[in-house]
Amino acid sequence: MTTTAHPVPSRVDRLQRGATAAAVIGGVACLAGWFANAPQFYRSWLFAYLFWVNVGIGCLSLVMIHHLSGGMWGLVIRRMLEAGTRTMYLAPLFFVPVAVGMGQLFPWAAPEAANDHLLRHKAPYLNTGFFMARAAFYFAVWAFLAHQLSRLSAQLDAGPSLKASRRLRGVSGGGLLLMGLTITFASVDWAMSLDPHWFSTIYGVLFMVGQALAALTLVIVLLALFGKEAPFAGVVKPVDTHDLGKLMLAFTMLWAYIHLSQFLITWAGNLPEEIPWYIRRMHGGWQAVAQLLILFHFALPFLLLLSRDLKRNAKSLAVVAFLVFVVRLLDLFWLVAPDLQGHGAESHGIAVHGLDLAAPIALGGMWLAFFAHELRRRPLLPIGEPEIRERIEKAA
Repeated sequence: MTTTAHPVPSRVDRLQRGATAAAVIGGVACLAGWFANAPQFYRSWLFAYLFWVNVGIGCLSLVMIHHLSGGMWGLVIRRMLEAGTRTMYLAPLFFVPVAVGMGQLFPWAAPEAANDHLLRHKAPYLNTGFFMARAAFYFAVWAFLAHQLSRLSAQLDAGPSLKASRRLRGVSGGGLLLMGLTITFASVDWAMSLDPHWFSTIYGVLFMVGQALAALTLVIVLLALFGKEAPFAGVVKPVDTHDLGKLMLAFTMLWAYIHLSQFLITWAGNLPEEIPWYIRRMHGGWQAVAQLLILFHFALPFLLLLSRDLKRNAKSLAVVAFLVFVVRLLDLFWLVAPDLQGHGAESHGIAVHGLDLAAPIALGGMWLAFFAHELRRRPLLPIGEPEIRERIEKAA
């Protein structure tokens, strides 16, 4: 596939240069922060790690959902999603600071855990050796699925292949089951165990929906960014953005439903081991964050996405998607930061450190730079699909 036949939008290069610069600036700030306050660096890095790795996991889930369900909505963003899945190769590297600082992040990994009866009871699961083994398993599963989906999809560029299509559906069907299990256990390990005395059976679903929404909003923004240049110009139609907008609306509503369900069940149960998790998030300034989430993560996007005209306008839809993508950071901060020392865990008050901004910028810059690099490796549209090939021919 030649560059002339399958051009790459100039904004991909600009994205990579800007992301690289952000990675350098954020990385320098994080390095300085590590020397000045190592415990705070680990806390901020965990928050950034959860966000950006979740975007890659969301891309992986959406690709498999599309292979099982079909539709043009997935064809126009498939290659961007596949590039996002290949960022999972970097996930073990991004995890290194979490592994190094786990003794300062997780109460069950601290020496004082031996004095806690409940933590001693949970020790067969919550211990450093098993924790690292599980993380290695998650990374292996996600990298394997990303490799298989990208490889089989590339085979279709030569033309329709019934064998490759069947294998893609087979990998996607089994892969979604594996994703459900690994996402659930990873969310328990990396986020819920920050407060090992609390538990929720719906917590993993919160992460699944948030990951898919973060990935979807990112590719909607990028589709609008690249949309006026080849190969997207004349190929992506308003009906495609309309479908993406409807899918975004569905995930937005599902996010609100899952959050409300967890809150109502926990509050109605009124159990002393469950209620404190919400009490911390309803006092000391955290209640204002919750109100912002209700407004900008649900109410405003929900009302805007009811408009058919907005969903058919790529720029307008991208503005809403960008808002939700940014607020996804706030939602994750609300989920994990109240349980972290230095962010209000001691006094139930909100506290934000400069590293909470530097770490997402550094890790996000690396993620986006690698993502842009992967975008150039293959045609940005699946040219072997008859529907895409027909649109390309008409646009020419």
